[in-house]
Amino acid sequence: MFKRDKYLKITKTLNDEELAALRKPRNDLVAEKFVGDDKYELLHGPFSKYERHISVKAEPEGVNQVVESFSWRLSIPFWGIFFSFLISKALPKRSKPWWSPPDRLNERSARVLGILACIQVIDGYLGSVITQTITFAADEFDYSSSQQGITLAVIRVGILISLGVLVIADKKGRRNVLLITLILAVFTTALGSLSPNFWFLGSTQLIARGLTTGMGILIGIIAAEELPKGSRAYGVSMLSLSAALGAGISVWVLPIADLNEKGWRIVYLVPLLFLPSLMRISKNLPESLRYKANSKIVKSETSSIQNKIKTEPFINKRLLLLAAVGFSLLIFAAPASQFQNDFLREYRGYSASGITAYWLLTSTPAGIAIFLAGRFADTHGRKKIASSGLLGGTIFIVLSYYSSGLLMWASHLFGAVLGSLTVALGVYGPELFSTNQRARSNGVIVVFGVLGSATGLLLVGYMTDLFDNYGHAFAIIAAGPLLAALLVMTKFPETARVELEDLNPGDVRPEISEN
Repeated sequence: MFKRDKYLKITKTLNDEELAALRKPRNDLVAEKFVGDDKYELLHGPFSKYERHISVKAEPEGVNQVVESFSWRLSIPFWGIFFSFLISKALPKRSKPWWSPPDRLNERSARVLGILACIQVIDGYLGSVITQTITFAADEFDYSSSQQGITLAVIRVGILISLGVLVIADKKGRRNVLLITLILAVFTTALGSLSPNFWFLGSTQLIARGLTTGMGILIGIIAAEELPKGSRAYGVSMLSLSAALGAGISVWVLPIADLNEKGWRIVYLVPLLFLPSLMRISKNLPESLRYKANSKIVKSETSSIQNKIKTEPFINKRLLLLAAVGFSLLIFAAPASQFQNDFLREYRGYSASGITAYWLLTSTPAGIAIFLAGRFADTHGRKKIASSGLLGGTIFIVLSYYSSGLLMWASHLFGAVLGSLTVALGVYGPELFSTNQRARSNGVIVVFGVLGSATGLLLVGYMTDLFDNYGHAFAIIAAGPLLAALLVMTKFPETARVELEDLNPGDVRPEISEN
């Protein structure tokens, strides 16, 4: 955990009216309570410790020399180093900074989100290693584009492992299942570095990707169950940025593949270096409040609510709608990501270092869009943000596969930035299902997404070999995300700033402590 206290002292000259305003308890980035003698302590906010003290030296004619002192300790593990800098800049302004969540986090929710973000970095890395390395592994084992597509599609069968993980999580709890899955995913991925052939690599990735997918779903569910109603999409966007950072790390280490024909294997070992520190941080992760509240019979429940919980159908309109959108989106998005390196290497002549530069320069700016998408989805609604991302992202990504040179770079940049707005879709899965069915329902949605991924990979691999052109293949399957945009705009409910228990009336509302 991030345990060091931070201090800030501000000296200012104020008149009596300004001093009176300064003495009012804050309710912005932090909510304070007055404890006497110009001293204020934490009432609500993302701190494990917080104090503010005012020292006044009055001078003639209503002039006051004031020293305002802050002492705080963030409850955010690891990321606290970064956020303490931002907080030190925001505290003097007595207003909510642009980067803060729409609904203020308390000590517990900030700690949980920080821990989940750390796990999500590794999850993002594990989910991208096969994408980054498959073209190099295929070279070592002499595999074609269509054979790569078949292998990537078969790996998606690992979703059955994800379903098993999520069924257990609905029955046994989120926390322990998440941490066990994390350990297994890291070690199974590392085993791929020993691959004697392409099928062994595919087999280890089948298991590892299944575990990684289940882990990613659980991270999103815990976040939704812990965060306030006005900051769920914000949390999803921060977790998406963490996953992007993890995927970026796999890109940073990819140039190792240029050193030797077998250099790609080292990429699979990197997560082992981070596992010990990650487990130390994760020991402070609590069980989800909503899971604890809904995993036992609460005596105060009315019989009507109990009957609703028992008779709630597992297969329902919400599940089918989200599954259809997941399939339609990923039939395009998965191959657009998975075949990017092969396109750059085989059709544009890029080396591993060139691919790294391309990914970093065209995809890194998308991080800003991911962050803004989360905020706007909480404050302006999910549907407009998500549909804009589906339409704009698809058009520009298709264009990038028809282009070369500067136009290709620019098209991919715009496609990545606009496509990142679809992060607003990520919060629907945890929101639209009851706590006792949330993990399983999201698992089914991901199954359909994986079916879409596998279908897209097979189609693009086949059509690329047929046409000898990635652009034609992606232009055809672009129908998928365009259909998804239509469904979002016409059929999806708006869930921004609505409590999970209002979206799912059969759920029990937990007693949420300020700490």
